[in-house]
Amino acid sequence: MGEPAHGFRYVERADGTVVITHHGRVAGTLRGGRAAQFLAEVEDDPQLVMARWTGNYRRGNERTACQHPRNRA
Repeated sequence: MGEPAHGFRYVERADGTVVITHHGRVAGTLRGGRAAQFLAEVEDDPQLVMARWTGNYRRGNERTACQHPRNRA
C-alpha cells in the first residue's frame, strides 16, 4: 500500500462529534454512529484510519494514471 499518511489529528467534542484535521485544516466531521465507529477503529493505526475515513489515502499515482492510454479519451 504506499507510505502511511501523516499530519492527521482528531478531537472528540463533548457532544460526541469527532473533528478530523489534516495539517491544521478540517478534513472531516463525524457525528452519531459514524463517530462511535471511528473511535472504536482509530486505536489500531490512527494515521491510516484517519486517512481512510477522510478519503486522503491516495499517494501520487493519479497524475501518471491519467496519462495511461486506457484513460485517455
